[in-house]
Amino acid sequence: MRWIGAGAAAAAAGLLVLANTLFTVDQTEQALVLQFGRPVRIVRTPGIAYKIPFVQNVVFYDNRLLDFDAAPKEVIASDQKRLIVDAFLRWRITDPLRFLQSAGNEYTMRSRLNSILESSLRQALGSVPLSAVISEKRAELMQEIRALVNQQVESSKDNPGGFGIEVADVRIKRADLPPANSEGIFRRMQTEREREAKQFRAQGAEDAQKIRSEADKQRTIILADAKKQSEITRGEGDAAATRIYAKAFDQDPDFFQFYRTLEAYRKAFSPKDTTMILSPNNEFLKDMEKGGAAGH
Repeated sequence: MRWIGAGAAAAAAGLLVLANTLFTVDQTEQALVLQFGRPVRIVRTPGIAYKIPFVQNVVFYDNRLLDFDAAPKEVIASDQKRLIVDAFLRWRITDPLRFLQSAGNEYTMRSRLNSILESSLRQALGSVPLSAVISEKRAELMQEIRALVNQQVESSKDNPGGFGIEVADVRIKRADLPPANSEGIFRRMQTEREREAKQFRAQGAEDAQKIRSEADKQRTIILADAKKQSEITRGEGDAAATRIYAKAFDQDPDFFQFYRTLEAYRKAFSPKDTTMILSPNNEFLKDMEKGGAAGH
């Protein structure tokens, strides 16, 4: 019985030693083996690995892209416009040993990333006006911010060797104006739009007046040309009539004279009651006297 108990104790001790010797590295992880707190080796290959039991221990770090969503920060652009910038970045641990020495854990690293991202945002956005942040240059600004962040995480005054991480991407989710500035800019935009509207209306009224003046001018010219043409046509008709009358006069002047006298009588003595007081020797009545004498 003692032999069985000793065997069971030995087996339990062996299992304990084996459990403290072998460890598993997942595909999403990388492991750092420490011996009395000092790094021994880095295990990046997924699978089963080993360590010296009770002497060495293992620290696991994620090898995937990690997200860091920073709190909104106020930044002043080069044109003194204030912006509330909401940004985030994606990063990964590339050197677990350096990461352990500089940051120790992800929580501490996130705090450092917050200050690094804030300083990079102020440096990049503080050198450009507000219009560049909300224009197509925004993509170039994000690349510049990522370069600045990587420059600080790779080496800095406080940490010359870097943090053992790499920043893969930096994005600005939103860049808004503070509420007070937004209201002021909205009022300026409203005033500017009203000024432009007044200018457009004044320009439209001016163009309309020009069009009306030109139309009146063309109307006057057309009427003048039409009147001129009508006078010419009337003059040509009168001339033709005069020539015809003259030709007719030449054929029988006495008859034509008599005919004209009768026409004058017809117009003078209309159907209305007409009273005329003339001298008996008046030239106008000579044909009537001849007609009376002939009738007599």
